[in-house]
Amino acid sequence: MPLVAVIMGSKSDTEAMRPALEVLTRLGIEYEVSILSAHRNPEKVRQFALAARGRWIEVIIAAAGGAAHLPGVLASWTTLPVIGVPLATSELQGVDALYSIVQMPAGVPVACMAVGTAGAKNAAYLTAEILGLQHDEIRKAYEKYRSDLQGDNK
Repeated sequence: MPLVAVIMGSKSDTEAMRPALEVLTRLGIEYEVSILSAHRNPEKVRQFALAARGRWIEVIIAAAGGAAHLPGVLASWTTLPVIGVPLATSELQGVDALYSIVQMPAGVPVACMAVGTAGAKNAAYLTAEILGLQHDEIRKAYEKYRSDLQGDNK
């Protein structure tokens, strides 16, 4: 059963989020992927967020470009951790999405990663850190990754 929901605002975001999916797979973290638009179908986003905890989802990674309301809308309907990944889908190269995600009002937090590939990967790594608090196998896989990463710098 998936512990993580990876939500994208558009099917065209799939390639940008592939690095996150690869990291989750490499760390043995089960996930599901959904395409949900905060603008085109806000009711489906609301229903998804309200039902996520009951489906055993523990973390939501939400990627969006442009106005990038998806992470914030999801966070408004759930108390699960939401990690936003801004995507460079407009002329502003993701800066608009970054500002949209990072400027959430107090009381409705969304963790915000970097724009693009690095942000997608870090969303998966932050997810591993969060899940590692309760799931030893994920913690051990992430600790091994970090140990191997340190070995690369020697």
